[in-house]
Amino acid sequence: MAIMSDIWIRERALQDKMIEPFVEQQKREGTISFGLSSYGYDARVSDEFLVFTNVDSALVDPKNFDPKSFVERKGPVCIIPPNSFALARTVEYFRIPRDVLVICLGKSTYARCGIIVNVTPLEPEWEGHVTLEFSNTTPLPAKIYANEGACQFLFLKGDQPCEVSYADRAGKYMGQRGVTLPKL
Repeated sequence: MAIMSDIWIRERALQDKMIEPFVEQQKREGTISFGLSSYGYDARVSDEFLVFTNVDSALVDPKNFDPKSFVERKGPVCIIPPNSFALARTVEYFRIPRDVLVICLGKSTYARCGIIVNVTPLEPEWEGHVTLEFSNTTPLPAKIYANEGACQFLFLKGDQPCEVSYADRAGKYMGQRGVTLPKL
C-alpha cells in the first residue's frame, strides 16, 4: 500500500470528483489551514453541529441512539462544553476509489488545545460527507471554527482493487449528507 501524493490527489479530485469542492492549495491566512497538502487533503468543518448534552439524562447506546442527546447549532463557531463532544461534517463531499482506503487525523492546532478529531476510515467506494467527532478533553469550553481546517485525510492505494467494496455491500452510511447519527 502506498500513500498518494498531491499530484495523484489533484488528478482524482479534478477528473473523478473525488473531493468536492476541491481546494488546490493550502489556505492559511487567518484560518486553520485547509486544502491540498503534500500527501493529504485538509478538509474543512461545515457550520452544522450537533452538541452532546445530557439534559434528559439519556444513555449513550450505539444500538439504540437517542437523538435527543444532542442540540443543533449552526453558525461560524461551535462551543463544546468541558469533557463533552460535538458531531459535525466536512464541507467536502468525498467519493473514494475502489482501490483506495482513506485514514483521517486531526489537525495539530486542535490537538494542541486538547480537542481530538475522530473519524473512522473511509472505505473503498464509500461516498458522502464525512461525519466528524470533536472531543473536548479539557475542563474548559472549547471553540471549533466552521469553514476552516479540521482534519487531514491520507489516501492509501492498494496494490489491487478490493474484492468487496463498501458500495458492493450497501453500507449503511453510503451517500450520507449532513451530520449523520449512528445507525443500526
